[in-house]
Amino acid sequence: MKRTSVVIAVLCAATLVSPAVASAAPPLHRTLQRDADTLVANGSPGVLMEVSTDRGSFKVRSGHGDLRTRTPMPWNGHFRIASFSKTFLSATMLQLVGEGRLSLEDTVDRWLPGVVSGNGNDGKAITIRQLLQHTSGLHDYMAELDLFTEKGFLRHRFDELSATEAVKLAVGKPPEFAPGRSWGYSNTNYVLAGLVTEKVTGQDWRRAIIDRIVRPLDLRETTLPHTSPFIPAPHARGYDRFVVEGSNPPLLGRRVDVTLMNPSMGGGADGSINSTTEDGNKFLRALLGGKVLKPALLAEMKKTVPAPGLGEYGLGLQKTTSSCGAYWGHGGSLPGYLTGNGVTEDGKRSVMVSLNTLTPYIPGAPLPEVHPVEPVIDHALCGRA
Repeated sequence: MKRTSVVIAVLCAATLVSPAVASAAPPLHRTLQRDADTLVANGSPGVLMEVSTDRGSFKVRSGHGDLRTRTPMPWNGHFRIASFSKTFLSATMLQLVGEGRLSLEDTVDRWLPGVVSGNGNDGKAITIRQLLQHTSGLHDYMAELDLFTEKGFLRHRFDELSATEAVKLAVGKPPEFAPGRSWGYSNTNYVLAGLVTEKVTGQDWRRAIIDRIVRPLDLRETTLPHTSPFIPAPHARGYDRFVVEGSNPPLLGRRVDVTLMNPSMGGGADGSINSTTEDGNKFLRALLGGKVLKPALLAEMKKTVPAPGLGEYGLGLQKTTSSCGAYWGHGGSLPGYLTGNGVTEDGKRSVMVSLNTLTPYIPGAPLPEVHPVEPVIDHALCGRA
């Protein structure tokens, strides 16, 4: 059956469809439109979301993709998916495991001898599984970069930092805990995972993802940009507010256009892919639907450990409990872009949410107790389709 797409669009207070048409929309569409409008009212410049099922897909949007021209979020807009990239790399490595070219119990040192050493760090004690599961204990190299103040970001956003340099920054600090003893999110894990992938395959980690995930699933709008600061057109511009230096309690400053930046700090394997809501849904549904990994390998990917603040974490997959059961996904955040997503256990229903800001908050307002996109994902996966 030909894929259908139903679109409801609202641009702030100016409606792009007539009130009669909007009121006649299915309940889930109306619910998600209200969710999108609420995210904009709470501080996001714009919102785009898409729900995909076996019966078709639909999108809603709100707010602006460009605050200067006051244009809406583009329906087929590209955006930086940030750490959602980790799911792509993890799936690629699990395919290599299935081919017998790699084992989850291999040590990092087997593939990258001497790379992780010093200050209590030991690549002989860290496995590939622990990298993908964030249980290695390695320090997050991102904590050493001056990108989290307005001055720092504007000064360094085009800097280039290789994967090797990123790992050196990380092992220059002691580990946060002994391998396998706890859980701690660290981008260093996936920088190393990218390096291991290159050793195993003899090709750039980006090429491995393209050959194994992007092309087989026909993800035509998914790109791996290396160090290019540009996002494929069409795209929303990215905006953020940085914490005012010296403010206590922390206060958010002016809104800054942060669209242009090098997305591949640290080599990029931890979060530099560009994609769309359609391609993101296609990948999630294929992954959980068994079209990317054989059942035993997907089961390995879904073996989780407790992840404080995130629920449970597998191998590049996060498990979250909703009002209608568990769902899988992986969020992503870089200056200017925030990605949320989720897919049901059977892979039949998924949602992608894209905000063109990392800080969807009104300055001075109290921060919400839950992640701003969590209720949206719950409504999309549990509401009436």
